Amino acid sequence: MTKYVIGPDVALRLAREGAVVPDEHQLLAPTLFRSQLLSLLYRAVRAGELTRQAAELQLNYVRGLRIRLLGDRVLQSVAWKIADQLGWADTFEAEYVALTQLQADALITLDAEFAHAVKSLVTVAPIDALSRPSSACARRP
Repeated sequence: MTKYVIGPDVALRLAREGAVVPDEHQLLAPTLFRSQLLSLLYRAVRAGELTRQAAELQLNYVRGLRIRLLGDRVLQSVAWKIADQLGWADTFEAEYVALTQLQADALITLDAEFAHAVKSLVTVAPIDALSRPSSACARRP
């Protein structure tokens, strides 16, 4: 089983595409994922980019994904160190990196700048890794 940390950007892409994530992959996210996802959908509705019904459909799709949400003290401590190391203004993205370091095989993000910033800290996989067999993503040494 390959464990991937995903953010709300990836979850929403999966929702828009109606993608099916094979059972051999486990999805992880920090607990802040829920609030970020809801906020992204709310803003899209407010901006007229989505109807409320479309947003609710996407939200229900993501709720149906088996995403394990984590956010203990160790994760928060590691996130703090990562944000400090990278000079970030907050710890939100650092929580995704910390969770990847602590629990996962790779991080999946659609944000190229974020991926570039963390590629020396964690394995970054493309979104299509979710449709490939588990052996396609080896764990970092």
